[in-house]
Amino acid sequence: MKNILIINSGSSSLKFQLIQMPSETTLASGLVERIGLDHAQLHYRTEDVNISEDIGAENHTLALKAITNLLMDADKGVIKDVSDIPAIGHRVVHGGDVFTDTVEIDESVKSKIKDFFDLAPLHNPPNLEGIEVAEKLFPQAKQIAVFDTAFHSSIPKKAAQYAIPTKFYEEHHIQVYGFHGTSHNYVTNLATKHLKKDESKLISIHLGNGCSMTAVKDGKSIDHSMGFTPLDGLIMGTRSGSIDPSVIFHMVDKLGYSFEEVSKLLQKESGMLGLTGYSDLREIEKEAENGNRQCQLALEMNAYRIKKYIGSYIAAMNGVDAIIFTAGIGENSDVIRRLACKEMDFFGIVLDEEKNKVRAKEVRFINKEEAKVKVMVIPTNEELEIAQQTYNLVF
Repeated sequence: MKNILIINSGSSSLKFQLIQMPSETTLASGLVERIGLDHAQLHYRTEDVNISEDIGAENHTLALKAITNLLMDADKGVIKDVSDIPAIGHRVVHGGDVFTDTVEIDESVKSKIKDFFDLAPLHNPPNLEGIEVAEKLFPQAKQIAVFDTAFHSSIPKKAAQYAIPTKFYEEHHIQVYGFHGTSHNYVTNLATKHLKKDESKLISIHLGNGCSMTAVKDGKSIDHSMGFTPLDGLIMGTRSGSIDPSVIFHMVDKLGYSFEEVSKLLQKESGMLGLTGYSDLREIEKEAENGNRQCQLALEMNAYRIKKYIGSYIAAMNGVDAIIFTAGIGENSDVIRRLACKEMDFFGIVLDEEKNKVRAKEVRFINKEEAKVKVMVIPTNEELEIAQQTYNLVF
């Protein structure tokens, strides 16, 4: 058995899981959130321990040190020494067209990850920081990068290339890359097993603070809602999703915004936050239920965007066997699932309202029995997917 530590490093958080492979047993999991603020909080869980406490974590190094100390604690820990972890798998959001598979990290890999900072400014910088911290604290471990974009390297050129002069594709590598690849890969593999079909047409809908959809045909991604960066596509927590590029020019030329200000607005001040003043969907749903018309409209807009992608992907694949909802919102919001599947019976998509309201942690079908298309809720497990890929590469 090999212990694989999975690290997902964000700008102010560090999520982790310690997974024993190949048994796929989670020994410990948790996160440190609010890194850099006065009261960072550590959450740590094993089979016997469940801790939430304030800690001093001014940076990611101190956060990972706190996690490491707990993992090795005589009473609360699950390992004796850092040498008990031979490999660490890191989530890295953007690998461009350079990384189409999982790789062992060296200086060249880190340099390339840095090259893609501009393409994923909210993700790649903290991803790299997590790698560099782990290298210091676990010098004996192999550091492995699993890229969100890698799963989408199968998207054909007709869907990946933009209709701008070809030199930008060939010389500057401007194209659709796709994101949330570990999640889409994980849930579509599970869906295929539950459907018991070797050949399948699936639409995977990953809905969290970041949202994306993927058309997956016979296990391969053939189209994706995000594009060159994670800004495109669906309406998200704070990101706008698809927008006419001329709006940006108008903001700069006519409204006096700088390009930096527009970038911040579209990345951090738009989406559901910009529409409602709230970025947490639970608050938005509560407000909508209490009659807040702007929140009601935002939910309708969110679901309408999802429906448009469902329709386009059905056209692209000439059909669909199943639609999958996953991630925090996809797994837990019966409201968004209901709105996204409303009046889709022409396509054979019909929800069972009672099944849709049930919350559970296992794979479940929420369509009516007679419906042609299966609608599934599959809890994602990006950490397990990363562990599997790390184990397969190293061992």
